[in-house]
Amino acid sequence: EIARNVQQASAGTGEVSGAIVQVSQAASEGGSAATQVLSSAQDLSRSADTLRREVTAFVARVRAA
Repeated sequence: EIARNVQQASAGTGEVSGAIVQVSQAASEGGSAATQVLSSAQDLSRSADTLRREVTAFVARVRAA
């Protein structure tokens, strides 16, 4: 009886360890996706700033003409 309980506890511990590994992997993948989204948002912000400056300069040249 004791040996069977120890075996069941060991199997349960293995299952919990496997679940922890899966959660850790999922969290890592989620973090990676968030990093990619942040990078893309920063790139888009820089592009928007560049576009704003170019449009402002263009409008200034049109007004001056």
